[in-house]
Amino acid sequence: MKKFFSIILFLTIDWLFAQQPNILWLTCEDISPTLSMYGDSTAKTPNLDRLAEESMIFTNAFAPVGVCAPSRSSIITGMYPTSIGTHNMRTGKDIIGWGRRAYDDPSNATDINGDSIPFYSAVPPAEVKCFTEYLRVAGYFCTNNPKTDYQFAAPVTAWDQNGNQAHWKNRGEGQPFFSVFNANVSHESFLWKNADKPLTVDPKTVPLPDYFPDTETVRIDVARNYSNIELMDVQIGKRLKELEDAGLLDNTIIFFFSDHGGPLPRGKRLHYESGLRVPMMVRIPDQLKQQYVDELVSFVDLAPTILSLAGVEIPEYLQGQAFLGSAKSDENRNFIFGSGDRFDEHSDRVRTVINEDFIYVRNFYPELPAYKDISYRKNIPMMNELLELHEKGELNEAQNYWFRETKTEEEFYVRASDPYNLDNQIENPDYQNQIHKMLEALDEWIQDYGDKGAIPEKELFLSMWPAGKQPQACLPKVKVKKGFATITSKEKGVSLAYIISDQPIEPTLDSGWQLYTKPVELKSGQYLYAMATRLGYRDSEVVMIDL
Repeated sequence: MKKFFSIILFLTIDWLFAQQPNILWLTCEDISPTLSMYGDSTAKTPNLDRLAEESMIFTNAFAPVGVCAPSRSSIITGMYPTSIGTHNMRTGKDIIGWGRRAYDDPSNATDINGDSIPFYSAVPPAEVKCFTEYLRVAGYFCTNNPKTDYQFAAPVTAWDQNGNQAHWKNRGEGQPFFSVFNANVSHESFLWKNADKPLTVDPKTVPLPDYFPDTETVRIDVARNYSNIELMDVQIGKRLKELEDAGLLDNTIIFFFSDHGGPLPRGKRLHYESGLRVPMMVRIPDQLKQQYVDELVSFVDLAPTILSLAGVEIPEYLQGQAFLGSAKSDENRNFIFGSGDRFDEHSDRVRTVINEDFIYVRNFYPELPAYKDISYRKNIPMMNELLELHEKGELNEAQNYWFRETKTEEEFYVRASDPYNLDNQIENPDYQNQIHKMLEALDEWIQDYGDKGAIPEKELFLSMWPAGKQPQACLPKVKVKKGFATITSKEKGVSLAYIISDQPIEPTLDSGWQLYTKPVELKSGQYLYAMATRLGYRDSEVVMIDL
């Protein structure tokens, strides 16, 4: 049954505009909707169960890519990865040093033409910002703890605090906060990192999708995944208790969601429902009851939704639409769009369209295998067993479907009758009208937003890094007049950051950079440090002014 909600059902107008609500994101990694509120009670998750009792539960929430870095780039920018050049997994390493990444290590990644790809930081279009900058301008204290993984180094202008010590507790008195805490123990890597820990879920009782054979190895890995979900629930519970102990539950909006689908083979990195569909819950004070929401939600919608809830004007360039708050869209989504391009050392180009009933897939390189032999994934014991069973011819048709040597140019699946997306109905005459609507929707989406996946990655890299060299933001100009410092830059796309100190310092990433929005007072004896930053660029050098 379809459920339609308006903002009046969620928030009273008086509550919404009487204050800037605190907003807390409790995110986790690599889980599908394998939780009790979605009908799967295999893992015991008392903290999430309690949250669900007072939350909206979104049944059709999707990541744009079935892997972390491209998906997280969409979350932080409100843009489709394919439109801003962050769609390939992975482009660079973690942040090191002075706001830069390590790009000197060679990579074994190649693009669709076989050309080698170095580590690099993706450079989105100039107008694209981390949406948290708009919250900071509006007075929010913004923290992220600890994961970024945006395909570009997180600029100092994105967060008041970013890292393991970042916390809403560090805000100014009475200051509203937007805080992110990421629970990592459900990540794919913990399928092997936790191999020596006791299983808290019995392998004999776990449900298996049709594409997995029923073997001891498979059951142990599936049970490990559910056991990790239980550990993740404990991490989430600690964050909820912190909020409750501080007396902030009544004026904090809480989101819970995963960064993409589950970590097991044929889930993560796949463009099917198993890789893209995620759990998402939202708890809003004054509407503390369980409600199931069936409308389609994409991660590109998160940025405008948070700005909407905070009462902050939504920039026109954002590609998502608010599904909550004062700027909630009058129309629900008709389609979700997903993509799959390079994953580690293997390249392809696949696009997915999902509506409430169907999944349409377009394979731009149907001659390539459906299965990508990604080295990292082979750390999962069952992945190696699946390959061995496939080689021996001991998998059935459903289990072998992933390992087909070539793909059809198009695929079409019926969600209700084929939840695992194994029965391709692309030739079925009964569905030709639906197929035509979805392929037209994909063509229109590509035309409206662009698709940088059509550009070989080496060429895309060189367009972002001319001559293979990372661009650097230009030095900002600082003028001091009548005790106020003005910081300016004529360069497109840059944000300006500053620090005021009573004594000379050597600025670092953790020096408490402020986002510059208007002239700042500079008193005699104080020091001002300023720099320019842009997504994907090296930060400018630092300008120092003293009075």
